[in-house]
Amino acid sequence: MNILIVEDEAEIAQLIQIYLEKEGFSCRTCRDGLTALQLFQDIQPDLIILDLMIPGGLDGLEVCARIRQKPGSKDPYILMLTAKGEEIDRIIGLSTGADDYMVKPFSPRELVARVRALLRRTLRQGGQSRLYQTFHFSLDVDQRVAHRQLDGTASEPLDLTTLEFELLATFLSNPGRVWSRAQLIERLWGSDFYGDERVVDTHVARLRKKVEPDPSNPTFVKTVIGVGYKFEDQSA
Repeated sequence: MNILIVEDEAEIAQLIQIYLEKEGFSCRTCRDGLTALQLFQDIQPDLIILDLMIPGGLDGLEVCARIRQKPGSKDPYILMLTAKGEEIDRIIGLSTGADDYMVKPFSPRELVARVRALLRRTLRQGGQSRLYQTFHFSLDVDQRVAHRQLDGTASEPLDLTTLEFELLATFLSNPGRVWSRAQLIERLWGSDFYGDERVVDTHVARLRKKVEPDPSNPTFVKTVIGVGYKFEDQSA
């Protein structure tokens, strides 16, 4: 597994690299946003550890947003680092497409655990063959493609990030089931997830923008107040 570390403080970058390489990961490091975008294209990392405050004209939020807007052949997981601890910074970081968030100072062992939890989402999918279909949607896990049915017989492919794809697959696997945030975290991140449960709300909102005719009044991904979410659609 290849990991890109984007961190302008050399000692922190080196510490992260040492701990991850001890666990068998291959790491590259850089200090600024422009270099990060170039390395993203060149090495196609499986995961990016991205500091929020980096020099070079592009901060971590902008780098994260650009990667999510134009993913390469791999759609990497993004773990964002920041010295800021304000709630609004966590929300902004997650809304740009980050999968997890850690505040400095942090435990290197916890960081490794979070990296493994993110990457395990991909590893757990191996060897499974699943095709889900409802009246308006079809999703093929093996081919990693999802389509939405339009009026008549036409359909359109959905441009989903890895996490959005897995979230939609979870919903399509059991239409009508109510999923709590904790259950969705267990399904997508694993039992050793350390982050904020509200990361689920952020990614549900992003998914709605891509699958709902009116994201502000969702037809398919419904909120169950006080519990979580459920997916509703007619059978195919």
